[in-house]
Amino acid sequence: MPQGKIKRLVADRGFGFIETDGTDDLFFHLSALAEDVNFEELSEGDVLEYELGETPKGKRAENVRRA
Repeated sequence: MPQGKIKRLVADRGFGFIETDGTDDLFFHLSALAEDVNFEELSEGDVLEYELGETPKGKRAENVRRA
């Protein structure tokens, strides 16, 4: 599974961005978190693993969990 660290969290809107090696930052929404991950416990700089998904707006992280 690819990994990256949280670059930015927008807690009041329930989403954030994961900084990845060599590619654009990936969007993730709290609905894309694995069941054992609590959005409120995440912090900028935390390392996450994720699956890459596609939306009409572009790529996004899905099935996001702590690394």
